[in-house]
Amino acid sequence: MSSADNKRTVIVGIFTFLAIVILVAGIFMLAGQQKRLISTITVTAIFDDVAGLRTGNNIWFSGVKIGTIKSINLYGDSQVEVVMNIEEKVQQFIRKNASARISSESFIGNKNIVIDGGSQPAAPIEDGDRITAVSPLNTDDLMEKLQQNNENLVAITGDFKQLTSRLVKGEGTVGALLTDTTMAQDFRNVVANLQRTSQSTVNASNSLSAFTNKLNSPGGLANQLATDKEVFQQLKNSMTQLEEATASTSEITENLRTASSRLNNNNSAVGVLLNDQQFAKQLQSTMQNLETGTEKLDQNMEALQNNFLLRGFFRRKAKEEAKQKEQQQILPAPQQVQPKDTTQLEFKPSILQKN
Repeated sequence: MSSADNKRTVIVGIFTFLAIVILVAGIFMLAGQQKRLISTITVTAIFDDVAGLRTGNNIWFSGVKIGTIKSINLYGDSQVEVVMNIEEKVQQFIRKNASARISSESFIGNKNIVIDGGSQPAAPIEDGDRITAVSPLNTDDLMEKLQQNNENLVAITGDFKQLTSRLVKGEGTVGALLTDTTMAQDFRNVVANLQRTSQSTVNASNSLSAFTNKLNSPGGLANQLATDKEVFQQLKNSMTQLEEATASTSEITENLRTASSRLNNNNSAVGVLLNDQQFAKQLQSTMQNLETGTEKLDQNMEALQNNFLLRGFFRRKAKEEAKQKEQQQILPAPQQVQPKDTTQLEFKPSILQKN
């Protein structure tokens, strides 16, 4: 065999060896990614829709890759069973009440399954267990909602454009405020008045607070009413007396009402005097007759005094009266006697003269 053939054989052997090494390294690398050489357990989950999930996609737990999807099979009428290979070493962290949901590595990336570990009181999962599946978010529904939001945003933008256009043109109240200087000044005046009103309210509140502090200060009326029992008792007695006075006033008012009703009654003497006009006219006529009779009687008495038959009688009477006056001037004035019946008797000199 020539040296050229030997050289060619060596080169082919080297390339063959390198190819075998690369093939074995690729197999080991692929087996590592697929968790083929690691002890695993099988866990299943039933989904209504896998949203493009494929065999061999990754399984994540708390951000750590823990397995791959072994197979995807139809289950029942319209559901899908997903069989998962999970590393045995993470079995103790995943509980029987854990749940699986379909997620994405990016917005348009590969699908994967994310497992939520469940609660600590539950037992760890075992080989062949089935965990709860959470329905994934439908991308079509998401895009439809996004389209609706875009349409709403376009409508809002159009309305905002129309609103700003009206504001620039000075239409409406806000537009008038932005363009009309008079209205803007009026608005400033209103704001200034509101500020003054609020300041007045604050001052009134401070005054009221100071007044209440004075009321609560020791020695004040409110403090004494709240703390001094003697003042409270005096006030209570005053209120009782006021109630009694009110009751007496009510009784007096009732008596006055009764008396006034009697005065207005024509059956009583006073009522007749006050209300009967005919009787009043008769009484007035009687008084006039008495006055006329008195005048005539005075005239008759004067005529009798001038009569020669009774002239001596009246002269003697006048002399006796003159003597009585002289005696009253000479004699001391007697003391008045106070009888037991409290009736005062007037001293008469004519009695002494007769004795």
